[in-house]
Amino acid sequence: MSFIVYEDAALVVVNKPAGLTSEEGVPAKLREFWGKPDAYAGVIHRLDTGVTGLMVYAKTPEAASALSRQVTRSQEAYAVQDGRAEGTPAQPPFVKQYRAIVAGGPDELLAAEGILQDYLFKDSRKGRVFPVKRPRKGVREAVLEYRLAAQAETGQETLSLADITLHTGRTHQIRVQFASRKHPLWGDGKYGSRCKGNIALQSAGLRFVHPVTGKPMAFTLPLPEEGPWNLFGENYGATIQN
Repeated sequence: MSFIVYEDAALVVVNKPAGLTSEEGVPAKLREFWGKPDAYAGVIHRLDTGVTGLMVYAKTPEAASALSRQVTRSQEAYAVQDGRAEGTPAQPPFVKQYRAIVAGGPDELLAAEGILQDYLFKDSRKGRVFPVKRPRKGVREAVLEYRLAAQAETGQETLSLADITLHTGRTHQIRVQFASRKHPLWGDGKYGSRCKGNIALQSAGLRFVHPVTGKPMAFTLPLPEEGPWNLFGENYGATIQN
């Protein structure tokens, strides 16, 4: 699939490859593609360098501000939904959905579906994020909802394909929340995976409101064809919602 998924005068949606940073690498690649070294490419959200999938960038400061406000409103809406804040429930305008391959199947530490809620501490010196038991300085609450949509056997272990919707956007959040429950993401050696390869995490669905027209926008990616994703081709019905 091509790098640019959609583009107009206000924004561009890309399919970020693994190995490209979202804050510098993608904007540089966009400017190279456009042939405009000084073009504006406003960062709205982020993906880890080793993670692939959908991202939206603003092409004007006005669009960046509007999209960033949607991200903030979504975080506020999710906080009400999952009980972290009081208020009137609202639909999040900016929705980020992911797919991940995790070690193992449902067990006492990870139900077949549910909400994961943790306190995470980012240790910048070690380049790692750690779950902690209670709030303190530098700790942020992390929440996601998930469903283990399919399982596959490799001959050595069971793998599960998880559909995930982020309620918060913390550094390494998905990776740490699953790994802390003894279900690390495939290929994520930093957090306990014994498998070698790119981290099996994909930004698979993105929904937001166009900052100029007000039109709802929705984008999805198919399940990647390469391994280990191809283990689930016949057993997985795509659940990313438009």
